[in-house]
Amino acid sequence: MERQRYDVVIVGGGAAGLSGALALARARRSVLVIDAGEPRNAPASHVHNYLGRESTPPGELLAIGRNEAAGYGAEIVAGRVASAERLPGAEDAGFRVVTDDGRSVEARRLLVTTGLVDELPPVPGLAERWGREVLHCPYCHGHEVADRPIGVLATGPLAVHQALMWRQWSDDVTLFLHTGPEPSAEEYEELAARDVAVVDGEVAGLEIADDRFAGVRLASGRVVPREALVVQARFTARSAVLESLGLTPVAQEMAGTVVGTYIPSDPTGATEVPGVWAAGNVTRLTEQVVGAAAAGLMAAGALNGDLITEDTRLAVAARRA
Repeated sequence: MERQRYDVVIVGGGAAGLSGALALARARRSVLVIDAGEPRNAPASHVHNYLGRESTPPGELLAIGRNEAAGYGAEIVAGRVASAERLPGAEDAGFRVVTDDGRSVEARRLLVTTGLVDELPPVPGLAERWGREVLHCPYCHGHEVADRPIGVLATGPLAVHQALMWRQWSDDVTLFLHTGPEPSAEEYEELAARDVAVVDGEVAGLEIADDRFAGVRLASGRVVPREALVVQARFTARSAVLESLGLTPVAQEMAGTVVGTYIPSDPTGATEVPGVWAAGNVTRLTEQVVGAAAAGLMAAGALNGDLITEDTRLAVAARRA
C-alpha cells in the first residue's frame, strides 16, 4: 500500500472490483484494490457471454483487467480484508479497512465486491468436478455440453424447472430425484412431454473414468451413464466485511425456495451505510461475469459522483472560511 488514505478502497478484485477500479482510476481517483485471490469462477475453463471476450480463461480475463486498471494508476495488492469500520468524527471522515495480517488503510469511500460462495449438495465427488462436468448455469456451460447425456440432481423444488431448462441443450436429460420432492402430476406430464427421464433413489456418488465424469452412482449400486451433472448450489454472499459495517445479509428466494443470501443495495450499488457501495455477486446472486463488470462500473460512477459532491461542499466551506 503506497499511501495511508485513498479516495476509494475496493475489497475484492474480480470483474466487478476491477471494472470499478478502472473507471475510478480514469476519473483520477486514488484507488486501492485488495484482493484475496479466490474468484468464484476459478474452476471454470472459460468465461462465456462476455461480448468481446468470449471463451477467455477466467485467470486471463482478470490479468487483463488488473493491467488495464493499473495502467491508469489503480493500486492492486494481495490480501484478505478482515473488517472495516467508520472513522470517528463527521460522516465524511471515511473508513478504516483492516486486513487479516494487521495492515490498515483509510478510505473516503468503500466498494465491496467480494462475490459469493457456491455451497454444493453433500454428495461425494461433486466438489472435485465442480466447474468441469458438475454445473449449474446453462448459459455459462450449456453450449459446451450440448447434445450430451445430462443429469439433473434434485435437492429442492426447482429441480423440475432445471431439467426442463437444460432440455433446451440436449434431448438426453435425466432427472435424479435424490432428496428432492416428488414432482406433481402436472410436472410429471411436463417432463414426459419433453422426454426427460426420471430416476428414483438417492445418489451416492459419481463414477469417474480416466479423470472424466462417466455416470451417477445410486445408493442401490446402479450406475446411470452421464457426461454432465447439473446441481442447485446455494449462493452464499461473502458478506463478512459488509457485516462488520452493520449490514445484514438477507435470504433470496426463487419460487418460494431460499437459494442463497445477499446484501441489499440500490440499482447503483449503494448500501444502507452511507459511503459504502457493493457490486457483483455479493449483492446480485445471479449476475454473470459481464453483469458483474457492468455493476462495478455503475457503482464507480455513482461513487465518484458522491465524492464530487463532497469535494464541492468542502471547497465552498474553505472559500467561505
